[in-house]
Amino acid sequence: MQCPSCQHTDSRVLESRAADSGRSVRRRRECLNCEFRFTTYERVETVPITVVKRNGTRETFNRAKLLHGLLRACEKTGLEPARLEAVVDEIELELQQRSGREVTSSEIGELVLRHLSEMSEVAYVRFASVYRQFQGISDFVATLEGLDKRNGGRRSKPSLAAIG
Repeated sequence: MQCPSCQHTDSRVLESRAADSGRSVRRRRECLNCEFRFTTYERVETVPITVVKRNGTRETFNRAKLLHGLLRACEKTGLEPARLEAVVDEIELELQQRSGREVTSSEIGELVLRHLSEMSEVAYVRFASVYRQFQGISDFVATLEGLDKRNGGRRSKPSLAAIG
C-alpha cells in the first residue's frame, strides 16, 4: 500500500476491524519509511450494476448520486446522514443480490420511496415530487392520499380535507 505522505510502498498494519456492517475491513497502517499513519479500506469487488434511465441511456450505478438525492430530500427533517447511508447500503445490497446486472432508474426510485415511507412523510413527498416529476398540487395531494392509505390512515397531522 502506497503511503499518502511519501509514496513509499511498504507499510505495516497496526489494527484491522470490520466496517460498513461487515462489508469492508478498515486498516490502520504505518509507513515503514516515514512512520506516517493512515487508514485504508478493503471491500469485496462487486460486479457493476447498470442503471437504465428514462431516456434509454445507461450508466453505472453511483451510490454517491443516490445518497445525494436522499440527503436533498431529507434536508431539515432530522434524519441522520448515517441512517441515510444505511438505506443506500441496503438498496445497493438488494441490487447486488439480483440475478440481472441491469436495473431501471424507476426500480431504484421505488426502492427509495419504500424506505422513505417508513422514515419520513416529508422526505417521501420531496423525493417523490422530483422522481415522479410532479406537475402541480394535484400530484402532491394524490401522493399524500396514497401515503395516508398505505400507512392505514395513521396520520398525526391534520387530514387533507382540513388543509384544503
